[in-house]
Amino acid sequence: MRLYSKACLLTSIFGLLSLNVNNSIAQEFTETTFKAGHESLQQWILPSMPEPSDNAITPARIKLGKALFFDPRLSGDKNMSCASCHNPSLGWADALPKGKGKNSALLARATPSIINTGYNTIQMWDGRKKNLEDQAIGPMEAQEEMHADIDQVLQFLSDNSHYTKMFRRAYPSEPINTDTLTKALATFQRTVVSNNSPFDQWVKGDSNAMTAQQVTGFKLFMDPNKGKCAVCHSAPNFTDDGFHNLGLASFGDEGPDLGRYSERPLRMMKGAFKTPTLRDISLTAPYFHDGSADSLTDVVVHYVNGGEVKSNLSPNFLAAELSEDETADMVAFLKALTTEREPFRVPNLPVEE
Repeated sequence: MRLYSKACLLTSIFGLLSLNVNNSIAQEFTETTFKAGHESLQQWILPSMPEPSDNAITPARIKLGKALFFDPRLSGDKNMSCASCHNPSLGWADALPKGKGKNSALLARATPSIINTGYNTIQMWDGRKKNLEDQAIGPMEAQEEMHADIDQVLQFLSDNSHYTKMFRRAYPSEPINTDTLTKALATFQRTVVSNNSPFDQWVKGDSNAMTAQQVTGFKLFMDPNKGKCAVCHSAPNFTDDGFHNLGLASFGDEGPDLGRYSERPLRMMKGAFKTPTLRDISLTAPYFHDGSADSLTDVVVHYVNGGEVKSNLSPNFLAAELSEDETADMVAFLKALTTEREPFRVPNLPVEE
């Protein structure tokens, strides 16, 4: 009887899971009718935003969280806010290959957009934060990012009469502390939602919402023998909330970023990063955790090539089989995932009179 090491056993398990997922996607594709409003498409409609039992979404909490999100006084140097990296005019990201932190120092990874992040079951590129409340304090505490002294931040908020009133309205039975600070920030982030794109309108029955090319692109996206995208970018938020090594060139660097492996030291997690949502994807270039793809075409071509460094590819990462015209169709579809919005109003920040 052959004995398997833990690594071999885990690899076998991942392989079986991948096979099951691929079979499920193939069946789903076969059963899908690519006609506006068809019943088989309803799985792509986003549900209402989930709310924690101890942090329901209210107007007062949204208003407070919005002010906190844009207030640079919450950083150590008083010149950097959450919105410095998550800019609403840049798809709630920063349009840079790698983020910039304290004193504009280059960070290790690209800034992820916060669009639809309230639907995530786990947060950050490497999954080190379990929810939005847990995530909200991370960049503030990080010495290389906002570099905040949380005690000083809480003192500032407690000393500001306008903020104290806002906290009382938002959390009347709770003090101004780390919990209420992070809950307010998380509440505001849950309002950053993309759910009315041309694709969403088409799924709900508007046959004119997407072009014929975009519908063709969606078919390719779903096809397990062509685009093979829905394996990871699944319904309804175009993400499986999983972690995958996509064979990026940077994984071949000396001492590469190991991603999820730093949190879960399993071989298959080396170089694996969280699957981002594709909603509003046309607004958030450059792409991948290392910012190495300048355009959506570059992203699709990377998949067609089957990655560059193939030493530890995710079992779910399968080379797309697309022609040049089909690549253009896929890009056209991806552009149909962007919701048109009214101009965003930046809040007036609380100041002492």
